[in-house]
Order: sequence, then structure tokens, then C-alpha cells
Amino acid sequence: MIFRHIATSALLGALSCTTALADENACAMLAGGTNSATPQAFQVRDGEPVDLISGAKTVHGKLLVFGENDVFRAYWQPENSAEKYVLANAGDNAVRLVSTVPQGSPATHGEPGTMLGPLRVLSCPRL
Repeated sequence: MIFRHIATSALLGALSCTTALADENACAMLAGGTNSATPQAFQVRDGEPVDLISGAKTVHGKLLVFGENDVFRAYWQPENSAEKYVLANAGDNAVRLVSTVPQGSPATHGEPGTMLGPLRVLSCPRL
């Protein structure tokens, strides 16, 4: 019984350290582009306004969604830029922005439409 409590405490401690480390490594946040004082959720659909927020700097952009064989890929494109960054999963509520050419065909009809909360960005492009 005591061993179970010690093991559970150790596991919780390790998880909290991992989360704190990921937060320290975050260089920005992707959030819905609603001009709100607090970061907003957004839907994964083509054309959705999403901002990259880093400290006091906000870069407006939009999502581009491409699909292939029922697999969707979301890309973030800064306003007035041709560059596209895939949202590469980096853990719970975290992504890395990786510059790449989109794969698949543009998604239609608001697909997939999944709602995401603000995402921590662990690798930021220079904008």
C-alpha cells in the first residue's frame, strides 16, 4: 500500500516536471484570431483565423487544411506570406511549426472541424 502511494507520487512528480519543462520551452502560442485579451480556441478548418502570439508580438495568420485518404494535415500561414508551417504534434496541447510544402488536396466543407484549445508552440519561425 505504501509502495503504491510512493510510486504514484513519483509518477505525478515526473509528469509535473515534464509539463513545466515543456512550458519553459514554449516560444509562442497559437490561438484563435478573435482579438481577445485571452487566448481563444479555434477550429481546424481551411481559412480559420489563427494568431501566433509570442510575448507582446502577435502575428496574424490562417489555417490551411489538406487531406489525403481521410488523414488531415493542418498548416499555419502567416498573413502576407507564402510560407506554410505544418502543425507537428509535440505532446499535449503543444506543436512544432515546421516549414514544408503541403501534402494532399485542400480540405472542403469545413473538414475536419475539430475544436482545439490554444496550443503551445515549441519551435517558432522567425517572422
